[in-house]
Amino acid sequence: MKKISIILALVSFLLSPSVAQTEIERFRPGVTLEGVNYFLPKTVFEVVLTAEKTVTKPGEFAAYADRYLRLKDVPTVESTTWTLKTVTLMPYGAPDSTKAFSIKLRAKTAAPLVSLTDDGLLLGVNVDATPDPAPELPQRVPAPKPVNGRDFMTHDILAAGSTSKMAQLTAEEIYDIRDSRNALVRGEAENTPKDGAQLKLMLDNIDQQRTALESLFKGQELTSTEVLSFDYEPSANPEECAERHLLCRFSRKLGLVATDDLSGDPIWITVKAQGSLPPIENDAEAAKKKAKLEQGLYVNQPRRAQVTIFTATQTLLTAEVPVAQLGTVEVLSDALFNKKLDTKVTLHQHTGSVKQVE
Repeated sequence: MKKISIILALVSFLLSPSVAQTEIERFRPGVTLEGVNYFLPKTVFEVVLTAEKTVTKPGEFAAYADRYLRLKDVPTVESTTWTLKTVTLMPYGAPDSTKAFSIKLRAKTAAPLVSLTDDGLLLGVNVDATPDPAPELPQRVPAPKPVNGRDFMTHDILAAGSTSKMAQLTAEEIYDIRDSRNALVRGEAENTPKDGAQLKLMLDNIDQQRTALESLFKGQELTSTEVLSFDYEPSANPEECAERHLLCRFSRKLGLVATDDLSGDPIWITVKAQGSLPPIENDAEAAKKKAKLEQGLYVNQPRRAQVTIFTATQTLLTAEVPVAQLGTVEVLSDALFNKKLDTKVTLHQHTGSVKQVE
């Protein structure tokens, strides 16, 4: 995200001898016409699932695996299996449309430098604040390239007149390769090298041939690591937020599926606010103080919450994170932003809370 720096410069002769203060009010579309508009954030979770996807491919000679190699239960049709490995939570701040405010452009006020993100989140006042870099997602690991057993077939195998004959000759070739390997390992082969590195190289080549030819009967399993992500926005109601909510569904055959797709097993989430908020003061004196502060800088005071992601059989993740919409909106006194004070305020981008005041 780019930084937008807006300098509200005022001509010195407009300033009166009295000390004026920067005026900040709640933004009202169509009413607030002059000023720098900004949003405070709400907390959104980017949920990142890391899963292994295994594609099983049957071999060309799967039907002959038992007859020629005595292999049982080899795959005969292609299939895909997904295994969920990890769940990661990446909270970030998104503009909250219910928390839009305006730093009004007025004569006789301090001229603040306001730093915003591209989507209007307030980063700082009177400070050159920059957006936080986006967190890096885990990297996808592709499946290895499948082995082509035909690359290791002899001329006689390729010239065979039927699939059955090709399977028979391939099996015989596998047995010959196994015998040659055993002879090398025991030192009984005529061309057994005396150098250990050379022997290892020969054994590796033999194993490559054997594995490729056996895959024509056994088939192959090709496994990749997939990264799947989506957003989840917690409710601003603490009681509703703490209830169990369906986060997503995960299928052993299809991976991440829609929440209404019953082919996937449900994964649930709870977001339980920790501690309690101070009671609201409703007396006349408190109301008078609040009215006086209304012209100050609005910031979030987030509330910590325990996030748990789980299935019917296991807990996948437990973490404690600040959630902006579960907390309150507070006001920094406008007296901090007058002509005599060059107050610098930096906010946490993802929560809208005060990071530093100078």
